[in-house]
Order: sequence, then C-alpha cells, then structure tokens
Amino acid sequence: MGLRLYLPQSWTSDADRIAKAGVPEQCRVARTKPEIALAEIDRLIAAGLRFGMVLADAGYGLSAPFRQGLSARGLAWAVGIAKHQKVYLASVSLVFPVAGRGRPRKNPIPDTLSTAAETMLAQAGWKTVSWRHGTEGRLAARFSALRVRIADGDPQRILDKGQQHMPGEEAWLVGEWRSSGERKYYLSNLPADTTLKALAAAIKARWVCEHA
Repeated sequence: MGLRLYLPQSWTSDADRIAKAGVPEQCRVARTKPEIALAEIDRLIAAGLRFGMVLADAGYGLSAPFRQGLSARGLAWAVGIAKHQKVYLASVSLVFPVAGRGRPRKNPIPDTLSTAAETMLAQAGWKTVSWRHGTEGRLAARFSALRVRIADGDPQRILDKGQQHMPGEEAWLVGEWRSSGERKYYLSNLPADTTLKALAAAIKARWVCEHA
C-alpha cells in the first residue's frame, strides 16, 4: 500500500548529510520502523481501508509500543518474537509480599516470575496443524499455544531480580516447530477461544505479505 523512508540516527543526526541528499523536511526526524508502521496504519485507516488483522515479523513484534499501539487502535494482530521474549502465565496474580523488615511494600508484584517464550512452551503439547495447500501439497508444521500475559508492563523491582517488566496484555503465545527442527515464536491478541488451526493460519498468512 505504500513505502516510507527509514533513516537511521547516523543520518538524522547529520544535518549537512541529509540536506545534501535532499531528504524532505518531514523525513528528517528520527523514527523507528515500528513508529513508521503505526503511522502508515493510521494513514490507511483514515483513507477508509479495511483489513482483518496486522501481521509482522519479529523486527516489529519485539516492540512493545508497536503491539500496544495496535491494541489501542482496536486491531487484531499476530507478530513474530524472539525466543527470549519474556511472558507470564495468564493466571499470574499481583500480591503484596510480607516484608521481613523495613517499610511495607507500596506496590504489588507478580506471584510468579516471567520466563522466556522458549522456556514457557518447552514442556507444552505440540500438535501437527495444516493451514493451506501449497505447490507441493498441504503445508503443515507442529504448533503449540498458551494464554499468557506479556511482560511489557511498567518496569519495577521484583524480589531480588532487579527491574523487571510487570504483566501486560493477555495474549496467545504460539510456537511453531518446523520439519527442519527450527522453532519460531509468535504473539497474538486474537480471542481466547481461537483454535490452534486458526492461530496457525493467521500467522502463516504473512507469507503472502512477504511475496507482495
């Protein structure tokens, strides 16, 4: 639907360089790729474009402001993440631990610690799912999914772990175990009653975007 210029800070911090290159004035402010993506989505919505959901690779999916921006706009999304993305179980609760000494704690903390996506799904059940026909037959891989709270809330000191991100939005954590042995991880804010096949189909629809 459109292309926008991305300039790293090595460009935007060099006024002479961008002037010599003829970079338009409105493009001379440093913006991250997720920030540009949200601006493009706003432009398309304002133009009246309708779409089902937003799909993105881990380059965008690792950005908490990007995911939160999509949810704030009421959009469904499914994005790639790195295996070390921290999450909490969906059942996590906030508690006030009793202090052994000193002043009582002012803020609650999670009753369980966050863990990496890879670790969270390590012992989960995996199921073979086929999502569509390809040029060589049905496309299939093993998938697993759990409801989690993303560890992208405000940072806070938690026990002896130092600053940790508090539980944020509830979402699906999805793992894909490919025939090559490679594992990929995703987050999606699709409803809690979404089936594993529907989650896989949504995630894999990004293949069409990649070719486009």
